[in-house]
Amino acid sequence: MSINPSMLKLGQVRSAIRETFEYGNRRAAEIGRDNVFDFSLGNPSIPPPEVVSETMLNLLRNESPVSLHGYTSAAGDYAVREAISRYLASNFQASISPDGIYMTCGAAASLTISLHALTEDGDEWIVFAPYFPEYRVFVENAGAKLVVVPPEVEHFYIDFDAFKKALTPRTKGVIVNTPNNPTGVVLPRSVIETLCGILKEASATFGHTIYLLTDEPYRELVYDASTEVPYIPSYYDATLVCYSFSKSLSLPGDRIGYIAVPNTMPQKADVFAAICGAGRALGYVCAPSFMQKIIPSCLGHVSDLETYRTNRDLLYDALTSYGFECVYPDGAFYLFLKSPTPDAKAFCEKAKEYELLLVPSDSFGFAGYVRIAYCVDTAMIMRALPAFKQLALSYFH
Repeated sequence: MSINPSMLKLGQVRSAIRETFEYGNRRAAEIGRDNVFDFSLGNPSIPPPEVVSETMLNLLRNESPVSLHGYTSAAGDYAVREAISRYLASNFQASISPDGIYMTCGAAASLTISLHALTEDGDEWIVFAPYFPEYRVFVENAGAKLVVVPPEVEHFYIDFDAFKKALTPRTKGVIVNTPNNPTGVVLPRSVIETLCGILKEASATFGHTIYLLTDEPYRELVYDASTEVPYIPSYYDATLVCYSFSKSLSLPGDRIGYIAVPNTMPQKADVFAAICGAGRALGYVCAPSFMQKIIPSCLGHVSDLETYRTNRDLLYDALTSYGFECVYPDGAFYLFLKSPTPDAKAFCEKAKEYELLLVPSDSFGFAGYVRIAYCVDTAMIMRALPAFKQLALSYFH
């Protein structure tokens, strides 16, 4: 009896992020958790806002258990979808009806469903490096080819000359992630407008719609009130929003999010039907009903970001003072540090000598950097700074 070799490979070889995290667990068992400085995993370190717990308790006390824990409609509870529709209209002037919202088990499910709904044989999906490594897994599992466009490295925005060259008649769509994992960069409105303008021209040239998937788990995680995160459906009709509450509400283990299909989407009814069909085929119907029902009361709430801001400033200021070159993050909770040697994997192995666990950027589609997840206790960062300084001294004499 044979098994699927591609699935076997995925199961046997963990992502670089997860591999580093598991190494950290083993090392902590050996020398103590406080002596290991694990910056590998984007796991929120601040609690959910109080409204989350209050809403959960209220539901448990006052809702029928049969209703609370029973099935919802395949696409999600309609009252929840109505609440999200109203919120998007109020906050982003978005025209997205409840019939264009599909509740999911987080952004990963949103992306997987959307890709399966849209992809046909021979299709290509474009991503901008550095990108979340699972994009490759999701795209290839949907039967498409992943096309990687390198960044312009001054700001880590989009290299539009390279992007235009990557577009072909086989391009089905583009995935964009802002604020970005792993850089923390927020793409400004001018970049989004240019991107959408190019997509409109390419769609006309090739004679078919090129879709834009916007992966939005970090939308609310920005640290300056003047930093705008453009709402991409306002600039491009054929946009699917893949949203997760994992980071904004510090609920990564509860896996709740949605796909939003704007009313302006070409052939919107068919696109939404294909999403429903993909959710059915993948076994993703009816996202957890209890988690769905907390959402209406929690829309617009965000966990206290002050700890992340403190961590960002502390790390960025210290590491740059030690001689490291870092991309300044306006959002998310990652610091993208340039390796002092071209081989970022070797740099990460060197960092382990100081019990610093960093993730090399190779699996993010762009070599020569490391990702540092600063969604950790500030006290751990303080303990880690002398180790970072010693690491710097080993390179910058």
